[in-house]
Amino acid sequence: MAAQVDPSAVTILTDGGNGSGVVFDADGLIVTNEHVVRGRTDVEVAFVDGQRVAGTVRATDPVTDIALVQAQRRGLPAARFEPAPPVVGSLAIVIGSPLGFENSVTAGVISGLHREVPGSAAYGQSLVDLIQTDAAISPGNSGGALVNPAGAVTGISLAYIPPQSGAVSIGFAIPAATVLDVVDQLQRTGRATHAFAGLAPAAITQQMVDRLGLPDTNGVITAGVVPGGPAARAGIRAGDIIRSVNGTPVTTPESFQAALRTRQPGESATLGIRGIDGQERNVTITLTDRPAVSG
Repeated sequence: MAAQVDPSAVTILTDGGNGSGVVFDADGLIVTNEHVVRGRTDVEVAFVDGQRVAGTVRATDPVTDIALVQAQRRGLPAARFEPAPPVVGSLAIVIGSPLGFENSVTAGVISGLHREVPGSAAYGQSLVDLIQTDAAISPGNSGGALVNPAGAVTGISLAYIPPQSGAVSIGFAIPAATVLDVVDQLQRTGRATHAFAGLAPAAITQQMVDRLGLPDTNGVITAGVVPGGPAARAGIRAGDIIRSVNGTPVTTPESFQAALRTRQPGESATLGIRGIDGQERNVTITLTDRPAVSG
């Protein structure tokens, strides 16, 4: 598994530290995480054969945390990406440069699919629809390869829950299907499109239940509405509670964002709402393209 992908594994070096990357094509295009290169236009790319070359950040998508780096080197061994989702329980390895240890390999299994990083929505673009693995992911692994038994890249390493949170080997990767879709858009237009509802979802706490007289903590509360956005045009107001999207219950801000991740701009979505007046109703909104965001 490692032998097939290791030649395609690179280290991304910046003035703020290092991350990992994967050779996407023979002409020097590297895929990595947006947060690895955030705020930078120039990086250095280190290859497994010891050569280091200059790299230019070509395009980024903060929503999915994917970035493209153009390395000044040609004739590279491109990795093979597998868009089909992996099987839970199947073997997996992670290749990257944790803590600067270049081209390190860790092993485990696929622990779950369609995962969300808890609490991530509170910090901007939530981390949703991810692959979970117990193959160790550490600082510096970000942007590296999650590899299946056939030696294909099944995901790009993204994040982990630190041990001080009580976690033991809980890491996450962006599915290869998402990577391929976003890379294609970034290559064609320089940006990726994402469905946008025009509202800010927030978790419902027990304090809110007590203060507002809510029946339970199920759903997410609308913390704000973008003026003139899809939600505002549909009559959704701050304080309204979203219970479901297209009939599927939502329980966290991350699950709400995950439901939108499957939709495209221009499509409609039906939200199950408990209004601030206590009335239950369904509201259909027409999603738009998310406004451009910076890292």
